[in-house]
Amino acid sequence: MTPHETLLYFESRRLAMIDAIREIVDIESPSHDADASRKVADLIARWTASLGDVATFERIAVEDGEHAIVRAFSGEGKPTMFLGHTDTVHPVGSALQNPTRIEDGKFYGCGIFDMKANIVLMFEALRYFKETGTRPSSPITIVLSCDEEVGSHTGREFVEREAAIASRCLVFEPSQNGAVKTGRKGTGQYTIRTHGAPAHAGLEPEKGANAIAELARHIDAIHEIQYGEIGTTVNVTTFRGGTTSNVIPEHAHCEVDVRFSSMPEAERVDNAMRSLESTDARVSLTVEGGINRPPMERTPEVVAMFKNARDIAASFDYELRETQVGGASDGNFVAAVGVPVIDGLGIAGDGAHMLTEHILVDDIAKRATLVTCLLSDC
Repeated sequence: MTPHETLLYFESRRLAMIDAIREIVDIESPSHDADASRKVADLIARWTASLGDVATFERIAVEDGEHAIVRAFSGEGKPTMFLGHTDTVHPVGSALQNPTRIEDGKFYGCGIFDMKANIVLMFEALRYFKETGTRPSSPITIVLSCDEEVGSHTGREFVEREAAIASRCLVFEPSQNGAVKTGRKGTGQYTIRTHGAPAHAGLEPEKGANAIAELARHIDAIHEIQYGEIGTTVNVTTFRGGTTSNVIPEHAHCEVDVRFSSMPEAERVDNAMRSLESTDARVSLTVEGGINRPPMERTPEVVAMFKNARDIAASFDYELRETQVGGASDGNFVAAVGVPVIDGLGIAGDGAHMLTEHILVDDIAKRATLVTCLLSDC
């Protein structure tokens, strides 16, 4: 089928796709809610079963829910990896404030943009090949983690495991105003703690060792680690300490957010953070945390993937742009394994993590066409 014929196919399935999107979005599944996560996995299992013998389903139980892996159209060659997640940032009950509904061409719902509607895209691509009797150019592996929004502490292992045997990765995180993401910064999170000695602030303050004062002396030095000219940012984001107003504070801590575009920068920042030392011998200083996601760099292989996607989109009069962003995703883990990644393949929309979250109805069939044509010779 030509790209225009493929678009007509997905236009004919618009109502079915809307129903499927509503079904998965209506299962509220915030991170750490194991029961809700299992309900989403149950739905994905049913969708997989509906594809018959072209797909198999694997569920991986962890403390906070279930990761889901779908393998489809098995055969020779390395698979194309589809990557996404089933958890959202919205607590159960948020749907009362942003219920699933369509208004003025916008399809609203909690987690619809980031990124439950895009799970439907993955399955629609598989269904297309089954119903048309064709096959994608390679096997397909779908990996859906249940803890991406909170750092992928259990999901990372399985993302990296599947990435190690993949030829390329398509990440279905939200697009950026419709643009796909060909680069993402890496991230780091640090906690710096100081421990001094308490004393009465009025009677004998000299007997105390002020943990807040010691930590405060390091704030400017921490911010000076950043190198904005090349996109490295280092920001103290929280600062807490003390117990009450008339006691020299014994404890203090701050959290530091780090973003960078290359691993050499990550190593420079990490070394600088770990070189912090207390200036008061009576106060100890410790640095916890570190780099948690490597950068997703815009390599020549990624550029080639984007240009191919852009040309495919143009073939059915669909404009596709690229961008690089500061936020990270599980695609960063895949890129670090050496697999080329295009991120942000999700349906156009806005309001990620907000109660105005929505996708654009008119983009659903177009995005499904793009994804499907990336997998075939249409």
